[in-house]
Amino acid sequence: RYSWLMDIRDENGKRPGEEDYDPRTLYIPPSAWKKFTPFERQYWEIKAKHWEKVVFFKKGKFYELYEKDADIGHQEFDLKMTDRVNMRMVGVPEASFEQWASQFVAKGYKVAKVDQMETALKKSMNARNSKAKEEKVIKRELSQVLTAGTLVDSGFLTNDMSAYCISIKEELQPINGVSESYMVTEDRSPPKFGVCIVDTTTATFKFSSFVDDIDRTRFETLLIQYKPKEIVIERGGLSQRTVQMLKRIIGNKDQWNVLIPEKEFWGPEKTELELKIQDYFKDSKIKENDQNRNIPDNWPSVLKQAANEPVLLSAIGGLLWYLQSLKIDRELFSLKNFSFYDPVNDASSLILDGQTLMNLEVFQNNGDGSTEGTLFELLEHCTTPFGKRQFRNWICHPLRDIDAIEDRLNASDDMLNIYVEENNSSLVDYIDTILRKLPDLERIISRIHAGSCKVKEFIQSLKAFTIIMELFINVLNSQVDHLTSKRLKEIAQFGFFDVLKEELVWFQNAFDWEKAIKDNNITPVDGYDETYDETKQAIKDIEMELQDYLRKIQKKLGSKDIVYKDLGKEIYQIQVPKRLVKSVPKDWIQMSKTQAVNRYYNANLRNDIQRLNEAKELFNDAESEVKQRIYQRFDTHYDKWLKVIKLVAEVDCLACLARCREVLGEPSCRPEFVSTLDTDMTESSVLELTELRHPCVNVGVTQDFIPNDTYLGGERPKLILLTGPNMGGKSTLLRQTCIAVIMAQIGCYVPARKCRLTPFDRIFTRIGANDNILAGQSTFMIELAETSKILKEATPRSLVILDELGRGTSTFDGFSIAYSVLNYIITQIRCIGLFSTHYGMLTEEYKNNPLVACKFMSFHSDEENHEVVFLYKLTDGICPKSYGMNVANIAGVPKSIVLQAETVAAEFEKNSKIQEA
Repeated sequence: RYSWLMDIRDENGKRPGEEDYDPRTLYIPPSAWKKFTPFERQYWEIKAKHWEKVVFFKKGKFYELYEKDADIGHQEFDLKMTDRVNMRMVGVPEASFEQWASQFVAKGYKVAKVDQMETALKKSMNARNSKAKEEKVIKRELSQVLTAGTLVDSGFLTNDMSAYCISIKEELQPINGVSESYMVTEDRSPPKFGVCIVDTTTATFKFSSFVDDIDRTRFETLLIQYKPKEIVIERGGLSQRTVQMLKRIIGNKDQWNVLIPEKEFWGPEKTELELKIQDYFKDSKIKENDQNRNIPDNWPSVLKQAANEPVLLSAIGGLLWYLQSLKIDRELFSLKNFSFYDPVNDASSLILDGQTLMNLEVFQNNGDGSTEGTLFELLEHCTTPFGKRQFRNWICHPLRDIDAIEDRLNASDDMLNIYVEENNSSLVDYIDTILRKLPDLERIISRIHAGSCKVKEFIQSLKAFTIIMELFINVLNSQVDHLTSKRLKEIAQFGFFDVLKEELVWFQNAFDWEKAIKDNNITPVDGYDETYDETKQAIKDIEMELQDYLRKIQKKLGSKDIVYKDLGKEIYQIQVPKRLVKSVPKDWIQMSKTQAVNRYYNANLRNDIQRLNEAKELFNDAESEVKQRIYQRFDTHYDKWLKVIKLVAEVDCLACLARCREVLGEPSCRPEFVSTLDTDMTESSVLELTELRHPCVNVGVTQDFIPNDTYLGGERPKLILLTGPNMGGKSTLLRQTCIAVIMAQIGCYVPARKCRLTPFDRIFTRIGANDNILAGQSTFMIELAETSKILKEATPRSLVILDELGRGTSTFDGFSIAYSVLNYIITQIRCIGLFSTHYGMLTEEYKNNPLVACKFMSFHSDEENHEVVFLYKLTDGICPKSYGMNVANIAGVPKSIVLQAETVAAEFEKNSKIQEA
């Protein structure tokens, strides 16, 4: 049908597979444009610029997909194929657009929505009132682009958690200040990253700029914390190491948006200029050719600071261009929800880097990558969607300040201990009943700002804020004298309530909320809007004229059986019984008939109906304008509404900490914190855990799980050198120790009889290692890289976990490295740590060292039957061997092979001892 679709090229003439081919554009030859009908031209003007997207093209009451997009709809979803003009076509009703678009996005497609910008009637009205020549085809424009990481409307959102889109700019830094190009190499040069993160559902932006180490620790942490759905990068702008890390953590290259440098992924100067031209923050607009470098006063302070970081500003520019292409830049940027974010160096929090989050299975397990069995799944018991998102952030950044942690613990105690007589329940249960009534307010108010909020959701938000006033004023505020948590008291006495109560009263008086839900539209009280009242009255007047005209006809033809009949768009047809048809005037035009009646129009009636339809069109415009004005009224207090939402999220998180205690089983305890300032231990940390269980393993198997005691620091050794049989529970012990620390510093109870600790500044974990083929790294290389990072960055306040260091190389090389690392940790870093090993020589070297406690996971061995029973109990001493043959038995390795392996192992051990002697 179209020859140029048989030889696909982009707008620059490049074919798929050729260097710099742009899959987003399509070349259409000039000869083809000349042959298009007006409708075809309108479609291909849009499709040629969005070739990689599935275009939903509005046609009447349907959205239609043509050519390649029709093939996708037919093949993926079995939509019925037909034709329109010269094009293959499938279609879906406009009422089910969200349903179908969501399915396309879920399959990995980007959806471009093209809407009619006028009705046929409005077009004729405009043509009548305009001297300019009107196009024959109804005006259509790209109104929205839907992608996995930038969905905004509630109809497309299926998850309460945030979906992030991240823009990344990278620059390799000179080594030791030497800027010559030969000194800037990927293997040796530290990268500087500028990262712009957006959650489009809440219009929240986070900016981050940092110089990373060559292993990209901070960048990896950021990716694991946010796990973006989409990324925006510039073509050729990232180092190979960074690209490999993105592939490993994010995968799915379908959601990588690769932009052309400068033209699309803007540099800092172009970004700054574009922000000024677009005037997202009002009163800062400049002309396009104005090169004034002064930052406008009305820019948010965070953005002003970002403007001084070229790498960051360029990342913002790349994201800005992308959001402009999706038609959502203004609604997001104009909310000014900007903040800085540092993935690691936050002095107020316990640092959990990317490796630690993965090794401890904090947010996703190491099996299928889901949340099953993770710490987040165990602890997250928030009631509101915005509370859940906030709680995830709490887990990413546990606290270090003892007072702040204690206050959270006090809050959870208050939640459980304070009794609310009004509801005959605890405070946490009463709060829960209130919070369950709330929709996702954080997302809704961003939609109100954009003017695209559904009326039902707007009313839900008004009702929700009314309920929230009850929570704060009638519940929390009334309990202030009983609260022990300072933060809960501050929240209860929040100062914006009077202003917001007045606003809610205004909205109650401005229109009927229940009627608005029923009509799916806002009907303001009389006098609110003059144009609205006038157009509404005009419709009533014309309808009265039509009724007067009907009465005249009834009188003239002598029958009240003559009535109006609406059939589809043909409204107010004069319906006349068959017996009276001969009396009908000759200038009446028959429109339809049945066996019993005929239906007619005449010139006067057509004119009145045209007037009525035009009046309704004007009323619809006025109605839409009223809705936007009411939304704008709400939006003037956006900052205050958002502050209330943040406070409710915080209350929800504190209530969540209280609810966590119910799922931990017994025993569980409130952690006790030791301040080094109070104990004169300037460099000494303490970690004491009595009868600790791993909470994520614990669920449902409380009676079977063997608890263990871990005592480190203070007057005891700071490091445990751990041995034990394979599968004997060593890794579980290491992980549960870290998990207990995280829970304690979040402000949560811990699944132990007792938990006493000095707050840690960072947890380092080196647990397990697989060959990272994508990054070209072996097991041993990964071990050394992670260990090197620990040795460089750990402090006396850190918790270090090393699991079988040195197993990725030969026995003697591995032992030598393990010995040296362990020695450095106990003599130089002097931090709390657990070090598991299978090296018997290592335990022999350190068994009498007062800085090290040698312990093992106990077991019972049946040598005759080659069986080992794991007891999973931490015991003083050294395990004589690893019992790897037992694992071979369990795995089903043939017995003859296992017996031969035992003989070889015994001989090897004998020779090793001779060499040592």
